[in-house]
Amino acid sequence: MKPAERLRQAVAALHADKLYSWFLYLTRRLSTSQVLMVLAVLIGVLAGLGTYLFEVLLYAIKAALVNWFPAERAHFLYLLYPAVGIILATLFVKYIVKDNISEGVTRVFYAMSRRNSHIARHNCWTSVVGGATTIGFGGSVGPEAPIVLTGAAIGSNVARLTRLNYKHTTLLLCCGAGAALAAIFKAPITGVVFVFEILMLDLTAGSIIPLLIASVTATTMAFMLRGFDPILAVTLKPEDAFQLRQIPLFVLLGILCGFMSYYFTSLNARIGAWFKRRDKQWKRWLAGGAVLGVLIFVFPPLYGEGYEGFSSLMNGNAQELFDNSLFYAFRDIDWVVLLYIAATMFFKVVAMASTNAAGGVGGTFAPSLFVGAFLGALTALTCNTLFGWHLSLVSFTLVGMAGVMAGVMNAPLTSIFLIAELSNGYGLFIPLMITTCIAFALGYYLDPDSIYTKQLRINGELLTTDKDESVFVFLHLDELMETDFTPIRPSTRLGELVQMISSAHRNIFPVLDDSGRLIGIVQLDDLRRDMFLPEKYGNPITDYMIQPPDRILEHEAIRSILPKFDDKHTWMLPVVDKAGRYLGFISKSRILNAYREQLVKISQ
Repeated sequence: MKPAERLRQAVAALHADKLYSWFLYLTRRLSTSQVLMVLAVLIGVLAGLGTYLFEVLLYAIKAALVNWFPAERAHFLYLLYPAVGIILATLFVKYIVKDNISEGVTRVFYAMSRRNSHIARHNCWTSVVGGATTIGFGGSVGPEAPIVLTGAAIGSNVARLTRLNYKHTTLLLCCGAGAALAAIFKAPITGVVFVFEILMLDLTAGSIIPLLIASVTATTMAFMLRGFDPILAVTLKPEDAFQLRQIPLFVLLGILCGFMSYYFTSLNARIGAWFKRRDKQWKRWLAGGAVLGVLIFVFPPLYGEGYEGFSSLMNGNAQELFDNSLFYAFRDIDWVVLLYIAATMFFKVVAMASTNAAGGVGGTFAPSLFVGAFLGALTALTCNTLFGWHLSLVSFTLVGMAGVMAGVMNAPLTSIFLIAELSNGYGLFIPLMITTCIAFALGYYLDPDSIYTKQLRINGELLTTDKDESVFVFLHLDELMETDFTPIRPSTRLGELVQMISSAHRNIFPVLDDSGRLIGIVQLDDLRRDMFLPEKYGNPITDYMIQPPDRILEHEAIRSILPKFDDKHTWMLPVVDKAGRYLGFISKSRILNAYREQLVKISQ
C-alpha cells in the first residue's frame, strides 16, 4: 500500500474514532432500542435527501435532452442518446467507482449474505449519479433499484460509524432501503412491507418500529422537498369502483400477469447471458446502444423509466403514447392503438435487459410496473373495443401493475400496498388481491425465484427467513478447508511413506501427479497390514491408492456439499479446482462445528 493511501486511511480512522466518541457521549443515557430509533430518524432524513437529489438530477438531464422535441415528429437523437448514456455510466463505474453498482436490490441481498451487511461508502452517491445518467439519457430501466441501494448504503454506513453488531447493522441497512423506497413513491407502508417481504428481514417488535420511523421520516422529507403530489396522479372515480361481475376478468388478468412475469424474468436472463458472451465492452455498447436506440426511436414510451407512458394510459390518453413516434398520424385508429400498446409492452423487457446488460445502472422495479400497466390497459381497451364494454381503464391499469410486479418480484403484499397507496385509497383492494395472488402463484409455479434472487440462489449466496438455511450462506469453503495433509507422488514406495508417517499429522495422503492434479488418495488404515513388513517396502504406493468417494470443487456452496457426505458415507472429501488440481480436504465435522457456531451468532 502506498504511503499516501496509508496516511489517508489513518486520518479517516482518526475521524471515525472521534465521531464514535461523540456518538457515545450523546447516547450515554439511551437504551439500545432508543439509539436505533434515533439512528432510524437520521437514516430517514438522509434517504429522503438522497432520493430528492436523484430525482433533481434525473429530470434535469431528461428535460435538457428531450423536452424540446416536437410531439408530431420522431427525432433521430433517440437513436443516439441511449448509447451515450450507457457509455457514460459504464466509464463512470469503471474508472471512478471501480465497483459493481448495477442491480441495486441484488447488491443489497449480496451485502446481507456475504459482506456482513457492509456496503461501500461510495454507494451513498455513486448509484445516484450512475442511475440518473443511464435513465436520463433514455436507458429503459427504473430508478428504484439505485435509490434502494443508496438508502441501504446510508443505513449500513451509519451502523458502521456507530460500530453496531451484524444484527443491528442489517436492521439499519433495511431501514435505509425501506426509507428510500418510501420516499420515491411517497408510500411509507410500502417501504416497510418491501423490507419484510423482499429483503426478508425477521418481523419482530424490535425491527418494525425503527423501520416505520425511517419510512415515515423519509416520506415526510419527500413531502417537504417535492410537495404532496403523488408520483402517479390517480384518483379513483365512482365509475372506477370494483363490481362483482368483473371478478372473472380480474382472474383472467391475474393469469395473464403470471405468464407475463415469467416472460419478463426468463427473457431478462437470456438477454443478460447473451450480452455476457460478448468478450469486449465495446461490443456490448454497440449491441446495447443499437437495440435500445432503435426501440426508443420506434416506441418513444420506452425512453427512461416510462412513468409518463402509463400515466397517460391511466388517464385515458393513449394517443399521447404516439408523441415523437413514427406512427403519430395513426394515433386515432383503435386497432393501431392496441397493437402499439402490445408491442411497447413486450419490447419494454428487451429494452430494460439490454440497458442493464450493456453496462447501464438501473433496476427492474419500474419496468415491471410499466409492463403491468400496459397489460392491464390492453385488457380493458380490448374488451371495450371488441365488445363495447365500459371497463375502467384506471382500475385495470393499476391492478395490472400490481399483478406483474407480484409475479416478477415474488412480492404480492408489496404490490398490493404500493398500488393502494398510489391510488390514495383501498377501493381496489379486492381485485388487487385476486389478481396479485393468481399472478404470484402462477409465476412462482413457473419459476420459484424472483428476478432479484435467482442468481444469488444458484451461487448459494441468498439469505432466507429460515435461519437454518441462512446459516449456510455465511459458511465459506475456502475458510473451512484443511490443508495440512502430506501430498505424495505416484512413484513413492511404501518404505518412503512409512518414514513420512512419523512426522505426518493426518491419516490420509493425497496422491498428486507432476501438475499437482489429484489422482487418488492413500489411507493409513489400508497400509497397516504391510507397513510393519520390511520386505513390502519396495511396493509402489499405487498398490494401496484408492479413488476418493467424491470431489468438491473450489468455491462450491456449503449447502450443496453436505448431501455428498451422506450419500457417500464418508467424513472427509478432497477439494480440487476446475483443472483437478489438489487444494485440500473438507470434513463434515468441521462444517457442522462451524454451522453450530454461526447459528449461535445469528440467533444472538
